Amino acid sequence: MFGPEEYAALRVRLAELGEEKFRIFNEKLIPGTTGTYGVRVPQLRALAKELVREDAEGFLACAQDDTHEERMLQGIVIATMRCPEVERMVHLREFVPQIDNWAVCDVTCGSLKTAAKHREAYWEFLAPYLASEREFEVRFAVVLLLSHFIVSEWIERALGALTSVAHAGYYAKMAVAWALSVCFVKFREETLPIFQSRALDAFTQDKAIQKCCESFRVSDTDKALLRTMKRGSTGMAAAKE
Repeated sequence: MFGPEEYAALRVRLAELGEEKFRIFNEKLIPGTTGTYGVRVPQLRALAKELVREDAEGFLACAQDDTHEERMLQGIVIATMRCPEVERMVHLREFVPQIDNWAVCDVTCGSLKTAAKHREAYWEFLAPYLASEREFEVRFAVVLLLSHFIVSEWIERALGALTSVAHAGYYAKMAVAWALSVCFVKFREETLPIFQSRALDAFTQDKAIQKCCESFRVSDTDKALLRTMKRGSTGMAAAKE
């Protein structure tokens, strides 16, 4: 059983695993993040695996959200614990409002492998977050969609959802751009009309095209074509305002 003593021991382990240089690097990479130990993601995954094996529910009952690593651990544990999806979604609803940076968001979504087996249920689950006023709730929905819904049966619905995102936050927009670039790589014919229509805001369109042009899986011919569709956005700083 996982209780207060085990939780205290876990905090000690996190402190021991922390690397000062990595902590400083991480805080620069993830703006606004403080209270970090500097523990690398593979080590957090290993810890999460132990917690899932021992007592995932007990850990979640004790866990706090005052450090980056503990939020990351909660996300991985929720995503990988053995439980019915209905219960997992209850935990996710409690957890998602705690997400305050792209790293916790993206690692949680990428770890949520069961979403690919229960797409209908997770589509309904993520839909409200797409329209949230909170930036990282929107990013959570977009990255969850990106991670598990860019498949032939879902591509039209996925593209419709992505083009409907209206949040002005930088990390929400960047997630949409990332997702659209993946859609283009996997489903060129379905995605190209979105860029041709120029219906996206300039920042998202240009960033999506940039990401496509950085991909080895996009032909030089398509890269040249996509560059003609760039809209000349004013850059990242404007999107962060």
